Amino acid sequence: MVSERAWADAEIIWDFHQMHHEPRPCSVVVGLGSHDLGVADTTVDLYRRGMAPLIVFTGATSRTTQTRVSRGEAVHYRERALELGVPPAAVLVEPRATNTGENVGFTKALLKERRVEVESVLLVSKPYEERRAYATARKLWPEVEIVSASTPMTFRQYVDSIGDSRLVIDMLVGALQRLLLYPEQGFMVALPVPDQALAAYERLTRQGFTSRLACPPDSR
Repeated sequence: MVSERAWADAEIIWDFHQMHHEPRPCSVVVGLGSHDLGVADTTVDLYRRGMAPLIVFTGATSRTTQTRVSRGEAVHYRERALELGVPPAAVLVEPRATNTGENVGFTKALLKERRVEVESVLLVSKPYEERRAYATARKLWPEVEIVSASTPMTFRQYVDSIGDSRLVIDMLVGALQRLLLYPEQGFMVALPVPDQALAAYERLTRQGFTSRLACPPDSR
């Protein structure tokens, strides 16, 4: 069971992870591959709303996706987009990336190779990955404007969709730890973490929500 305090702390972190950007027209909409097919659906919805003339799906497979999407995350996302009626010429695939940095770097290289002029990117991720994806893109693609997006949903709705509240909280905690660690390693820009979110993170790690941490919380 997840305590009321832990649930409240998780909601604080959930809200922090989202950038709360208003989607607007950009040069391209990029869907970051994962286990969550909702990323593909949201990317297609933004395309249909005229937010970008071109879609790029990026991602190979990971430990958590290789059995679900054996041909690769980006390939499966493209197939989903075509099922939803997106013209094949409007969807590019970057099939090699295995982490967020590679998602950004390989997509940037692909668009350059295709001679697509990019001034702004609508970056679609899972809801709790918005801030991490934004910070990574700001580091690796500083010359373009980044607008973050994800499937609009509450923390409770996301937990219900996954079916495992403890796993979701572990993922929220792990994503926040990376925001603290990765700027020092050159993987992303540093973004301020409010005291309220940091306190929630520390309480949750003390309660054992640590399975998705990059390293033990006391090793920083």
